[in-house]
Amino acid sequence: MTTELYWLTLTALMTALFWLPYILDRIIVRGLITAITGTTAERTDDQSEWAQRAIRAHTNAIENLAIMAPAVLVAHVAGISTPLTQTAVMVYFFARLVHYLVYTFGIPVVRTLAFAAGLLCQLSVLLAILGWV
Repeated sequence: MTTELYWLTLTALMTALFWLPYILDRIIVRGLITAITGTTAERTDDQSEWAQRAIRAHTNAIENLAIMAPAVLVAHVAGISTPLTQTAVMVYFFARLVHYLVYTFGIPVVRTLAFAAGLLCQLSVLLAILGWV
């Protein structure tokens, strides 16, 4: 497995687990039975503020993974693996982790910086595919 695929897999796994904290909050707020049988999962106004932010952070992580995953897969199929792409996918993982945590805890400036770091990582892989870097 290439470095890029390894870190992409870790990022996908991490993103898949981002729902756990806010679901636990939902169980605490609504009760177990209501949380697992309710049909109003879209309603979040009764959840803790941090959980509402975690939901938005998770959504943002999914939206950004929809850009990064195809980019890494295209690079892999094209046989593109450079120190830049390897570093970009590793940094992307940590940028998205930091973004999720600081978004959930309501730390705005660091959140923006983490988002920007992730965006630069996405652009790095895409530009490498195009042969521009």
